[in-house]
Amino acid sequence: MEREKKEAQEQEKELSNGRTLQSEVDLSDRDEFRDEAAEDHHEVEHHVDYSQYSKHQLSELVKDLTKESDFKKVDVVLREIKPIFDELREKERAEALQRFVDNGGVAEDFEYKGDEAEVVFDANFKLVRDRRNQHFRQQEEAKVDNLKKKQDLLERLRVLFDSPDATNQFDKFKELQKEWKAIGPVPAAHAKTLWANYHALTDRFYDNQSIYFELKELDRRRNLEAKIELCARAERLIDVSVIKDAIAELNELHHEFKHLGPVPKEEKEAVWQRFKTASDAIYAKRDGYLQNLQQELQENLGGKGKLSDEVQEFVNFQSDRIKDWNQKTKDILELQKRWEVIGGLPRAKAKDVNKKFWSAFKTFFNNKNNFFKKLDEEREHNLQLKNELVKKALELKESSDWEKTSAELKSLQLQWKDVGPVPEKFREKVFKEFKDACDHFFEQRRSQHDRVETEQSENLKAKEEICTILESHAAGRTGSQDVLHDLQDKYATIGFVPRKDINSIRHRYHEAVERFINSLPGLSEDEKGKLSLESQLSDLRNDPAADRKIYQKEQLIRKKITKVENDIALWRNNLEFFGKSKNADKVKDEFNDKIKDATDHLKQLKEQLKMLKQA
Repeated sequence: MEREKKEAQEQEKELSNGRTLQSEVDLSDRDEFRDEAAEDHHEVEHHVDYSQYSKHQLSELVKDLTKESDFKKVDVVLREIKPIFDELREKERAEALQRFVDNGGVAEDFEYKGDEAEVVFDANFKLVRDRRNQHFRQQEEAKVDNLKKKQDLLERLRVLFDSPDATNQFDKFKELQKEWKAIGPVPAAHAKTLWANYHALTDRFYDNQSIYFELKELDRRRNLEAKIELCARAERLIDVSVIKDAIAELNELHHEFKHLGPVPKEEKEAVWQRFKTASDAIYAKRDGYLQNLQQELQENLGGKGKLSDEVQEFVNFQSDRIKDWNQKTKDILELQKRWEVIGGLPRAKAKDVNKKFWSAFKTFFNNKNNFFKKLDEEREHNLQLKNELVKKALELKESSDWEKTSAELKSLQLQWKDVGPVPEKFREKVFKEFKDACDHFFEQRRSQHDRVETEQSENLKAKEEICTILESHAAGRTGSQDVLHDLQDKYATIGFVPRKDINSIRHRYHEAVERFINSLPGLSEDEKGKLSLESQLSDLRNDPAADRKIYQKEQLIRKKITKVENDIALWRNNLEFFGKSKNADKVKDEFNDKIKDATDHLKQLKEQLKMLKQA
């Protein structure tokens, strides 16, 4: 037992000298070091930038992790995505709180309820974490169990070696060796001491088995052949192009080399050095690869660092023009393409650089989304306004009040131009509805206008024919009051004439009537005046402004009556001043004639006034 302890202590001392391969005992430590390097390499090879993932994508990812059996990979992914998801959750919570406060709520009363993505993420995250913890707990429990098994096996080896009965001792030893190799890993804190004790006992067994020397030598020769084959396999790994595969295979070779029994002492150092040389060559290749990888990652860091600085100019970009936003979007997507061409980053810097770039990237697109959201709201409002204009146009489209409705529709068209754009999917539809309503009305008005123009042209011809008849009777002095009344009635029943001809035909008609009346035989001037006034009144009755014009005519006659009455009174007053002389009588006669004419004229005016009142 004392010798066994001494040998174990010496081997432990050798193990503490460093992490380089000095002897077979170091293979265990080297395995652990190699596993750590492989894990780092795994992270570099499989690193994914999750900063652009949405909450839904992250929840789906963690759901997939519940089916993953590689818990080292699970650990790496969980460390990456948990802070990202928490940041998204907190951002949405802050936005919900702000909306709650903006709507009049009190912050202390706010209660945040996550969406379905958060429920899925939290449930699956807990499930993955529980499975991971259970896995590693089972591993640790298995290691503790393996430690007990190996400690028991060491004790059985000691009992075997101390037993005076050497019968089948070698076969029993080989069986115990197989059991040892079949037992899995033990807690790291006990691995070195346990292996040193096992190795010391093995050497002691072979040293004490002199009676089985030939058998021992044969076994060592077989072990030598096996280790030489492992050396050859290790040397072939140098030519493997995928360094990760070479390291994984070398792990297996180390495990096999370590658990093979001893070789002849004279060959021990040589075979060990050969195996060590092959292993070191692969490690050197691995170290070179990692060194080049680190150099490449540093170069990538410089390139992506520059891009993360360039993208900052997009953070504060603002514009009210769609064209500007589209151009900036092209520019930032071009930066994204340049970013994606560049490879991975050093793990220590990756998170900060990625966050700087993608935060600016997301800020730009958030600002863009806010711009288009506001634009969409404005366009929705514009759509409501235009729908209201469409409704008004549809209500007016069947109107026959041409002038008023035409003015109203033209006003609606001006309002339409003042309203901004509407959502693209409704633009053609709402414009067509509005245009069709306007076109329908104006087409109806145009058709009506054409009909009116035709009717008015025919009316003009009819009125011109009546004027011609009146002029013909006047010239031939063949007219009569009945003919006049008949022609006046016919003229009155004729409708409107073209606007441009209204004054000319009216003037011609009035002149023709006056000439017709003046040409009538057997009528006094008083009768002709009365007939002329009747004609004027008949014409006024068909005038839309008849009341106004009759009133004006009435006021004019009243003024004339007042003037004539004043003249008569003045003249009668003047007669009293004339004496009885020959010259005075002559002047009096003149004044009496004037008074008589004025009195007749006054009678006519009063008759006209009476006729106007009756009209």
